This record gives sequence, structure tokens and C-alpha cells, in this order.
Amino acid sequence: MKLIRGGALFGGLLAVAAAADAGVSSTWTVVSDYDFRGITQSAQDPAVQGSLDYAHDSGFYAGLWGSSVDFGPGDPNLELDLFTGFGKSLDSGLNYDVGATWYTYPSESSLNYVELYAGLGFEAASGLSIKGKLFFSPDWGGSSTPGSPSAQYISADLDYPLPRNFSLSVHAGYSFGDFWDDLEETADGAPYFDYAIGVGYSAGKFDLGLRWIDGSDLKESDGTPGDIFSSESRVIFSVATTFPWGE
Repeated sequence: MKLIRGGALFGGLLAVAAAADAGVSSTWTVVSDYDFRGITQSAQDPAVQGSLDYAHDSGFYAGLWGSSVDFGPGDPNLELDLFTGFGKSLDSGLNYDVGATWYTYPSESSLNYVELYAGLGFEAASGLSIKGKLFFSPDWGGSSTPGSPSAQYISADLDYPLPRNFSLSVHAGYSFGDFWDDLEETADGAPYFDYAIGVGYSAGKFDLGLRWIDGSDLKESDGTPGDIFSSESRVIFSVATTFPWGE
């Protein structure tokens, strides 16, 4: 049922994108597990994800991204994120990106929160891409978290094209801040690291991905029923395509 409802929602996004002007695209993804910074958001079950993106030549961009989620019985089964920002690539190969994302859960607004981010990267002529990014939320987890604690996340990503339409990706991230410090008072294991290594393959209009994800376990969610918010190591498979399709 979650996949069907998600597909119906993102079908509407696709219809809008198909009728939109240049600069608008829509990306659809099916994943074997929705991972967010090393923590499953779908109880290690498959998820349907979709986006509606607008990008201007000036560097301004904005969009809507959504995914089916599983936070346990009676909790939200849909996440919708609104984002906007400004990014630019320089002739030297350097690029930067600043923006904000508003994470929302339509059936449980107390979980909504905003996050700001700033990133710096470099892309070489060989196609090698290296990016670093810092995220900050003044109220991680929304009003559902007592005291409205802040949280930060720092990430580093490397992408490199390989022969025959393959690519390699490496990711490392670190979650820290008041939210994770408060969590550590009741459960050992926060703040925590997450990391991943993956291989991608472009097959015509579809992008296939296979990633291995691991890190320091978030002890708070160890052994939760149904793998809710589990941070154990796992392999995730994804299939994605972006509209409109070119020639």
C-alpha cells in the first residue's frame, strides 16, 4: 500500500514536469531501503521516491522531493521535503552550494524541521568529483523533541567515472550536536559516523546503483522491532530515471 500511494503521488509530479518549461525535471527512484545518513527510514523495506526540480542558469534552484517511509505503527508513511538554494561552478573546477531544506511529514507535523547547508567541491577534467558539505538544523526532529535541540552533519563525497558506463562513489559522514549529545545520555553510540561505497551503472535512460552502507551503530535503535531506524550494515540497490527523457 505504501508503494502504491507513493506512486500515485509522484505520478502527479511527473505530469507537472512533462508539461513544464525547460529547467524543470523530475527524477524517480525505487530503492531496496531508504537510507538517511546511515539510518533506515523505511525499516529496511523498499521505498518509492520522486522529485520535481527547477534549476535556473543563474544558479538558483528549488524543488520538492518525497519518499515513502516507515517509522513504525501509527507513524508517518510519507515524507515530503521542500528545498531551495544557489549553486555555481567556476572555471577553475571549484563549485559551491548553499541552501535550505524543510523536511515535512504530512500526517505528523510535529516532526517537521528545517535544515541549512553549505558545500564546497571540485570537479577535475577527468570527471573526478569531490564535495564537502556542512548541515545545520536549529530544531532537529521538530517540536516532537523536547528542548528543540540543534544538530549538525558533515559529509564528504567522492565520485569517479569508470569505463563502460560504470562509476564509483565513496561517502563518509558524521552526525553531532546537542540532539546527539542528549541522546548519548540515555544510549551509548551518539554522535556517530556513517560511510558507504557504491558502484553505479548507466543503462540507457536508467541509472542503477549498488551501495554498501555501514558506520558506528546508533545504539538507540539497536534491536528495535521491525528494524525501525536501524543503523546496521546493509547493501542497498536502486534504479532511477530522470524526465524529460532526451534523445
